[in-house]
Amino acid sequence: MSFLTSTTHLHITTWVLALVLFFVAALASKPNKVVHMILRVMYILIIISGGALFMEWRGKLDDAGMNYDMKVLFGILVIGFMEMILVRKKKNKPTTMFWVLFAIVLLVTLYLGLSTGIGSNF
Repeated sequence: MSFLTSTTHLHITTWVLALVLFFVAALASKPNKVVHMILRVMYILIIISGGALFMEWRGKLDDAGMNYDMKVLFGILVIGFMEMILVRKKKNKPTTMFWVLFAIVLLVTLYLGLSTGIGSNF
């Protein structure tokens, strides 16, 4: 299963597609079950590809070990906030707090992911 860990392309593609689908679902005027279900499949793919990368690279880069742990935590939080925003929107409950938390956690996750050294180094 080296296609999961040889590069970060699969993982980055899945979370970019998930973000696009999330914004389509969140900004739509009415809830769309199909987009939400496809987004949930993308969550699973993100977790599988991210987990494979985590297992492969966790011990190889000594100076960034804790960053990988934190990125896993924040990545799960991003997925959780995405799901909470969509479900609360569907139930017509306020989502402002979750949007703020989503933005903060997403930025932290992107920073940790792009600065760890296995993907593109910015």
